[in-house]
Amino acid sequence: MAGKKRVGIVLFQLGGPDSLAAVEPFLLNLFLDPDIIPLGPFGLLRGPIARLISSRRSKPVAERYAEIGRRSPIATLTERQRVRLVEALSPYIEPVAVTAMRYWHPFTSEAVAALKNSGPLDEIALLPLYPHYSYATTLSSLKEWRRVYGQPAGGPQERTVDHFFDHPLYIKALVQRIGSVLRQFSDSSRIHLVFSAHGLPMSLVEKGDPYPKQIEATVRLAVELGSKQFPNWPKTHLLCYQSRVGPAKWLQPALTETIERLGHEGVKEMLVVPLSFVTEHIETLHEINIEAREEAKNLGVEKFRMMPAVGDSPLFIGALKDLVLGAVGIDAKEPSGRLSTAGS
Repeated sequence: MAGKKRVGIVLFQLGGPDSLAAVEPFLLNLFLDPDIIPLGPFGLLRGPIARLISSRRSKPVAERYAEIGRRSPIATLTERQRVRLVEALSPYIEPVAVTAMRYWHPFTSEAVAALKNSGPLDEIALLPLYPHYSYATTLSSLKEWRRVYGQPAGGPQERTVDHFFDHPLYIKALVQRIGSVLRQFSDSSRIHLVFSAHGLPMSLVEKGDPYPKQIEATVRLAVELGSKQFPNWPKTHLLCYQSRVGPAKWLQPALTETIERLGHEGVKEMLVVPLSFVTEHIETLHEINIEAREEAKNLGVEKFRMMPAVGDSPLFIGALKDLVLGAVGIDAKEPSGRLSTAGS
């Protein structure tokens, strides 16, 4: 490995409970985060409120996890991404990649310990696995990193990738996944393509959170590319939001309301495309693939499909590789002089 930069790579994710017993403490960690549900001058009440909400929600949430394998798949799926990314980066740098989950193991503190025990590093690349920047995800994870890791003075230089909503390989990965499901429809041009992004409280949007605009840009880019690549690309697409928590106003329209409206309009076929999820979560496996599917069936929808997450697909790993190499100033060109697209 002589001559190669030794780069620490931190993959940030939300995390998820690894057992049914972990559901309540996971939820408590989630609701204790002021970047998730800002309380303003009532911040002193966060602890009691978080304990109350997590206690009340733990039973129904655990029942949902029980239906998808009794645990969140996110740790396993993120580990696959980490391994594939290390493989993709190894010809260019000496990668030391760790995972930092925000609300469950492996926590950011565990990632910091692993990096510090790995030996000297030339640089550190901070890579949140959230395509779209948000105060509730990207900023929260990076603030936790700073709190745990401390200031970088005197240590390896940090490079941060805080979004990739418009990265060409990420868009290609999305369109490739959509295209693989479109083949399951006899005439995909007639279906309704429903893009569903994780919701966000309007209080954060009003503070300038760029998340909704970046979501809209991803949808636009995916539709533009998909229309060029697939002759029977759906003529109708729409964007909605899911996973609202609490009584506060969130981004609209909601996924449930969208499916209800389409069902009443007589729509018979739809493909739901989860946005802002790069691995499967309870939001995709249960909220979309079980709850939304059931609702659609009850409303007369005859064919309901969900796009699988980009996961560790070659195109998506190619995007992450490009982001890391760009952040640390490494030329990612192959000997032929062509940019490596990792399977595009």
